Amino acid sequence: MPRLDDKLWRDMMAHLRRKHASICRQWFDELEPIALEGGLLRVRTTNSIQQNYLQKRCLEPFNDAAQAVTGALIAVRFEHHQTAAGPADHHKAESNGAATVETPAAAVAETKPAVPPQTLEIDVSDPMEPPAFSVTSDNQRIDNNGQAIELSDDFVLSPDYTFSNFITGPNNQLAYAASVAVANQPGTAYNPLFIHGGVGLGKTHLLQGICQAILTQRPETRIVYVSCEAFMTQFIESVQRGQMLQFRHRYRYADMLVIDDIHFLSSRERSQEEFFHTFNELYQANKQIVLSSDAAPSEIPHLEERLMSRFQWGLVANVTKPHFETRVAILRAKAKLRGVDVPDEVIAYMAQRIDSNARELEGAITNVLAHAALGGRPIDLELAAEALGDQINQPRSNHATLQQIIDVVTGYYSVKLSDLQSRRRHKSVTEPRQICMFLARRHTRYSLEEIGGHFGGRDHTTVMHSIKTIEERSQVNDGFAREITALEERLDQAPATPRP
Repeated sequence: MPRLDDKLWRDMMAHLRRKHASICRQWFDELEPIALEGGLLRVRTTNSIQQNYLQKRCLEPFNDAAQAVTGALIAVRFEHHQTAAGPADHHKAESNGAATVETPAAAVAETKPAVPPQTLEIDVSDPMEPPAFSVTSDNQRIDNNGQAIELSDDFVLSPDYTFSNFITGPNNQLAYAASVAVANQPGTAYNPLFIHGGVGLGKTHLLQGICQAILTQRPETRIVYVSCEAFMTQFIESVQRGQMLQFRHRYRYADMLVIDDIHFLSSRERSQEEFFHTFNELYQANKQIVLSSDAAPSEIPHLEERLMSRFQWGLVANVTKPHFETRVAILRAKAKLRGVDVPDEVIAYMAQRIDSNARELEGAITNVLAHAALGGRPIDLELAAEALGDQINQPRSNHATLQQIIDVVTGYYSVKLSDLQSRRRHKSVTEPRQICMFLARRHTRYSLEEIGGHFGGRDHTTVMHSIKTIEERSQVNDGFAREITALEERLDQAPATPRP
């Protein structure tokens, strides 16, 4: 068995930067290898958020690096720095009830209640090692500092999504300031805080930033952070299983409730009714509520008036597309987060060409860094042009952004983005949605899965069906074909990002 030393760890990090550049972060320098024995490499993280993120998002690349460097079948396990505590410390920590976030869609922290009789804790650790985790019957892992961490992969708190990594500009200043105020004074500053805006503009970053800031200051806080889809799914399952008491206890006794994509409550009458009462319970108890949406409360279709009114009781903050200067700052921050220096002229070049949102900017910087790592080349304008060649060397009409497509289609058919992302099946909504998917596949580099994700989390088969439907209808219906042509002409005329 290879011996764990500094050289082995440095070689692993070099392999990750060379073969898996997209996952590498500057904070990886904080990781510490503990031991290599029995084919298991134990790596210590500085906090449970890093641990959960690495275990769920980066485990396979780390295993690959360990095996490539050692030539042996090595598995990596990430451990929080307190998980080496002994059994006595384990029980002491549980009794203290320390917590982080709870989410069926993420790493969750919650104050651990007294274990009910029906909850069976099973030690799943190596019998020769102090127990690192226990598994409870409600699908939570309990670590040695008492934190409840659910196993769902929908949401994972990302160490990248902190306030210190958020780039502010005129497009998001109000939402950022409000988020910081909520983190400092939950339940009193702005309640509820409702953040809305288009895809990839930083709403999730702000939500996770709030969670992480509160957990840093007050680790005992019980936060429930879920997607609206997860809330509705759990509600339906709880009704079917007769477990509404547990469902309501989970949501109505939280210190803070954070729900992403609340616009999916549209047309869900029973879910709206349940959320209405949940909202009231939390609000009356001065518990913080944070919501995000692709549309303002007044623009969410088929949302009950009483919910619309409550969503506007606190502060409604909009986030919009970043300006050129903000895009430059975002690209610099993304490069710094990965521990890479990117020349200013390359940053400016990318900021000129990509004007949609932070998510596409991050994809661009990842693409450039991957080309540099794989080719062993310096990062310069030539490499950037090659890495983004399909976007910038082709005629503009061949590579519109997804946001431009959405803007053109929603304007042409007088529908809202929230309608396109909803589950509505009326022709007035399904047809523009299918056209968006068709144009996105034809004019962008997004995969079928990515396109479906932008339109309500639909799978790739739905996108394929939509593309086929539009293609076939265009062939047999001249009037419809002219509509598609008109939409593509509007995409051609969409304003480009001005040069600085």
